[in-house]
Amino acid sequence: MPPSWLQTIAWISLASAFACAAIILLDIFVAKHRQKMGVMEWVWPITALYLGVFGLAFYWLVGRRSTPKYEAAHGPRQFPFWVRVGVSASHCGGGCTLGDVIAETLIYVTGITIFGATIWASFFFDYSFALLLGIAFQFAAVRAMSRLTFRRAVGQAAKADVLSLTAFEVGLFTWMALMFWVFFPDPHLEPNTASYWFLMQVGMTIGYLTSYPMNVVLIHKGIKEAM
Repeated sequence: MPPSWLQTIAWISLASAFACAAIILLDIFVAKHRQKMGVMEWVWPITALYLGVFGLAFYWLVGRRSTPKYEAAHGPRQFPFWVRVGVSASHCGGGCTLGDVIAETLIYVTGITIFGATIWASFFFDYSFALLLGIAFQFAAVRAMSRLTFRRAVGQAAKADVLSLTAFEVGLFTWMALMFWVFFPDPHLEPNTASYWFLMQVGMTIGYLTSYPMNVVLIHKGIKEAM
């Protein structure tokens, strides 16, 4: 069992994150601050699930101010490049995070292992699900910003997102390796504990940070657009 102090911190962090995500969902769907790009209506609350109050602040200062309702009342805002890159990174992180949560839950429920260890299964399935959902999220963004055919939009989404989500997963997987082999080598933390998901929040935050430079490169090369 994880130490009680870690469990306490974990429950506080998780409860705060879910509250922040709920506030964003209410603001979008009840207060009608609908996003110009539909996929962002899910990216913002997912971002809050790992960034917590920072994700909520990010949404309130950027995402909410980019909505037609807010712009109609206060005028359009032009955000600096570094902020727009941050939104692009959160878009990538949204698909990765959702894929990681689904994969980790599946691995725990089914007991899947690779080479006799769950960590290798986590690396394989987390990346696979992140790739699938990340490209799906990027496809939605590409179709919203252009009139490409379905096939070309899928190709553009894959080209724009594979390196970005790989950079995200590199950060996350490095942290997961530390969790597995250094912090909790025996017994390992399991997904049925709050501590596990709190540390995954930390890992996803690291993943967001490692994906940011890759998003800068992709945008400068014209492979991806700043959001």
